[in-house]
Amino acid sequence: MKTLLITGGSSGIGLATVQLFVAKGWQVIELSRSGQSSPSVLHIPCDVTDEASVQAAVAQAMSHTRHLDVVISNAGFGISGPIEFTSLQDAQKQFDVNFFGALRLVKAVLPILRKQRSGRILFTSSVAADLSIPYQSFYSASKSALNAMALALANEVRSFGIRVSVLMPGDVATGFTDAREKNIQGAEVYPGVQSAVAAMEKDERGGMTPMQMARCLYRMATRPCIKPIYIGGFTYGIFCLLNRLLPKRWVNGIVGMLYC
Repeated sequence: MKTLLITGGSSGIGLATVQLFVAKGWQVIELSRSGQSSPSVLHIPCDVTDEASVQAAVAQAMSHTRHLDVVISNAGFGISGPIEFTSLQDAQKQFDVNFFGALRLVKAVLPILRKQRSGRILFTSSVAADLSIPYQSFYSASKSALNAMALALANEVRSFGIRVSVLMPGDVATGFTDAREKNIQGAEVYPGVQSAVAAMEKDERGGMTPMQMARCLYRMATRPCIKPIYIGGFTYGIFCLLNRLLPKRWVNGIVGMLYC
């Protein structure tokens, strides 16, 4: 039986991924703050912003299995608001979960995967890593940083038989939308912020299903060869392609027209 270790598997894309891998016959170990164990899933409490918590959770996971086939770093959340009126504390919190949380997981599992000389590390990122979204600047920045780390990591660990890949979903209908921490300070200076965030949330609620992204992650986990980056959703793949082909000024202007 193959083993999946995943963070943020208690809701949204993570929960759908847990359900799919269980249905495919995998042993699943889920790390989060609010999940629950079931006959087919081992839940281990874990806070990705706490290095000791991550290390302890991975050590506990290894007491239940001798092998990790796939590790998915999925835990994350979003904030919104004007850059000028976002506190440094909130910006740092965004990075602490989305970027440094993933880094803590990587540092905890790499000694295990290196000893095995096998395994895959998958990251859930976002199309916002390529297309910086106004009033979601720190979310976009944290996901862009995550992509950069993952690409570097892929080269560093290739000789150990470890493969690394990133999934960049577009809009997905999950509880992520309602959980977004919205900063309304500065609305009198930036009157477009509330309508921009409302437009984003409308797109998200009408977006793809979590199971569609779970199927992407399953293919990334099981294909013989994988690419460094996958984009979740055909339309979003076109957007990212145009971002690479067209002048950046044009693309950024179009994004601005959509949300500002």
